[in-house]
Amino acid sequence: MPTVFLKTYGCQMNERDTEQVARQLFDRGYTRAASEKEADVILLNTCSVRDLAEQKALRKMSNLRVLRKAKPEVVLGFLGCMAQRRGDSLEKDMAGLDLVVGTQKFHRVADLVDQAREARLGGRPKFFAEVGEEEGSEKTIRDHTLAPKQVTAFVSVMQGCDMHCSFCIVPTTRGKERSRPIAEILTEVRSLVEQGVREVTLLGQIVNMYGRREIPIVEGKSAFVQLLEEMDRVEGLERIRFTSPHPRGMKADLVGCYGRLAKLCEHLHLPVQSGSDRILKRMGRGYTAAQYRKTIEEVRKVCPGVGLTTDIIVGYPGETEEDFMATRDLMEEVGFDNGFIFRYSPREGTRAVSEAGAEVPEATKEKWNTDLLEVLDRQAAASAKIRVGSLQQILVEGPSKTNASRLMGRTRQNRLVVFEGGPRHVGQLLTVRITESTGFTDYADPSILN
Repeated sequence: MPTVFLKTYGCQMNERDTEQVARQLFDRGYTRAASEKEADVILLNTCSVRDLAEQKALRKMSNLRVLRKAKPEVVLGFLGCMAQRRGDSLEKDMAGLDLVVGTQKFHRVADLVDQAREARLGGRPKFFAEVGEEEGSEKTIRDHTLAPKQVTAFVSVMQGCDMHCSFCIVPTTRGKERSRPIAEILTEVRSLVEQGVREVTLLGQIVNMYGRREIPIVEGKSAFVQLLEEMDRVEGLERIRFTSPHPRGMKADLVGCYGRLAKLCEHLHLPVQSGSDRILKRMGRGYTAAQYRKTIEEVRKVCPGVGLTTDIIVGYPGETEEDFMATRDLMEEVGFDNGFIFRYSPREGTRAVSEAGAEVPEATKEKWNTDLLEVLDRQAAASAKIRVGSLQQILVEGPSKTNASRLMGRTRQNRLVVFEGGPRHVGQLLTVRITESTGFTDYADPSILN
């Protein structure tokens, strides 16, 4: 049987898309290769959010081409966001490439791989490219490849984005906002629960904009809130998460869900991007720093123990020290549990590239990035001291990624907890006592399990 090696760059949506591709190929008789050297097909699912992500994928593919010396028939392909953005031009940039498949054509990958393999095996290699838009493509990411005892899963509820933030390439790579029907999503979730999944994370580029074009508001509740309510009723499902929302979509009906839906986890990842109103306006984010703070305040009113994480960009064109300090002040005031700090990366085709604004030196970006990471470290250490000695409920997911002899789980606030347990604990909801913490990883006393 032919073997396939899949590597994913980027976000959870990319991971979910790769899983869909894997399922299709496995259904065709392909098996997973242990390494690139053993594979008959190698597919890289790419990211375009930052230039660094694209360069990593390009370097990887360049290195992989040497495998052709020993195995001329190996099929090499790019999938996803970079494939969508660059399209046919990748054939010129990367001689010997077999296929390029964009973000609305993941359901075509298995067919294209078969065709590319046939051409390679016949000694007449051919380049295949599928990057066009396709109506209904949002409904094709619905199949899963679950590992033994897997208890968490991603569910894609929509594709695309209509927000057009000035720094973001996603509307170009993912297309217009399109949402799946609630009933279809519920069918997928129930199937996952039947297979042992206990926690589901809903995915969307701007997930709390789900259904705003297709599903009417009912009794003051948005389509996304309607979906969450239906999910809360699914028997056997224990936990619900979602990522990533936009501050503009955090209306009262959604905020209220944190106080009344039992299965919705007490965690909110809410990207702020900047604490400067001037920069937020130039980014096209549609809110002020004060409005963001107000949203956080409202969430904490209904859910005092909520875990908060965020995304921040430093070094946006024209950003000054004063702008940066406004971001730093917001971080100090809000007190995030964790966050992703990104140095601004220009993306061709976005407004930020064409707008006037002095480029921020890389050394300044690095300095600001380091500064904010230090703020996060300090805040995480302070909150960790409060958790030590407390009891926390965790869903045990499996072995720790850094120490396979230990198990790991997550609290409802999405904090990682590592402890010494046995195989019988995987998939269980356990209450453990936190004994120590690094700030971002907690460690639990196993004695409470007896």
